[in-house]
Parts: sequence; structure tokens; C-alpha cells
Amino acid sequence: MLNMENNSPPDDRPILLLVDDDAVYCRVLGDALEKRNYEVHIAHDLTTALRLAREQQPEFAVIDLRIGNESGLELVEQLAGMDENTRTIMLTGYASIATAVEAIKLGAVHYLTKPANADEIVAALQRAEGDISVAPSEQPLSVRRLEWEHLQKVLLEHNGNISAAARALKMHRRTLQRKLAKRPVKE
Repeated sequence: MLNMENNSPPDDRPILLLVDDDAVYCRVLGDALEKRNYEVHIAHDLTTALRLAREQQPEFAVIDLRIGNESGLELVEQLAGMDENTRTIMLTGYASIATAVEAIKLGAVHYLTKPANADEIVAALQRAEGDISVAPSEQPLSVRRLEWEHLQKVLLEHNGNISAAARALKMHRRTLQRKLAKRPVKE
């Protein structure tokens, strides 16, 4: 997706790998990141993302948690294995505590929820330290949000296998699928 209208030579711009199965979102975010002086390479699946990572050796990566039926967590781990200096952000519309913790454990430096704009992403890519000024919530999670978090944790423990997670939860598979299809409860 190299934009030759940019004033900087492509060699001088940091390389960023953007991985999301939503082509329109990638194009819009990719254009915005290129205007912020990144050389953006886009992939819509894990196979293409890994090939681009090997070819381009990105300094930065922005990876969606859900890429079709695949998990972006797998890509976070593989990118960290290829180059521990790649600064990776996990981006998702399905945020949960379990996936945030796993993303960080696997090598992501930040975890952002959609809709995140290009300025928020660039700020997260550039921030090297945690923020001690972030205040803890004054209220506990709601029962509905706790259920969502628990379902995500069990699903993650079973490597995304819905049937195995449903058995572990002693729940019918279709019931679990229906619950997972809903967006997380906002707090």
C-alpha cells in the first residue's frame, strides 16, 4: 500500500504491518497511518501477514484480535518470536480481560479497543512505559460483563474451540455461540 505521494523516501519511514480482515477499515487506517509517515503493509489473513513480516521485517504491527476465524494472538506470538523489538498493538472490537492479558504475555505492547483512530494507535506505538496515572474503576464489573469475561477466558483456554469450551462450561454449543456473537457489555 505504499503511497508515493509522501514526501519522505519509503526507505526512511518505519515499516508497519496492519492485519485485519476488514478491507475497508484497513484501507482507511492504512491511509491515515501513511499520512503519519509509516510505510504500511496490509494483510487480511495470518498466512499473508507472516509472509509480509518475513519479507518486510516491520518495526511496528497493528493486529486485530479476530481475523476471520483465526486469532490475532497467534500472530502476536509469532512476530515476537521473529523479532522481539517489533512493537505490536492488539486491536479489537471484542475486548476482554483474558485476551488483553494474553496479548501482553505474548508480546503486544498495548491493547486497544475499536474504534481506535490513527492518532491513538500512533500514541500507543510510541509509548514505551505504562501509565501509573490510570485510575482503577470505582465500580465492580456487572454480572453480564463478568459472564462475558468468563466465556472469553474459557474459550481462550480451549484455543478458540467452541465445542470444547461449551463442554467445559456445561453449556450447549449453540447457546455459547449465541452468547459469543453478542458484543461485550459496555461498562
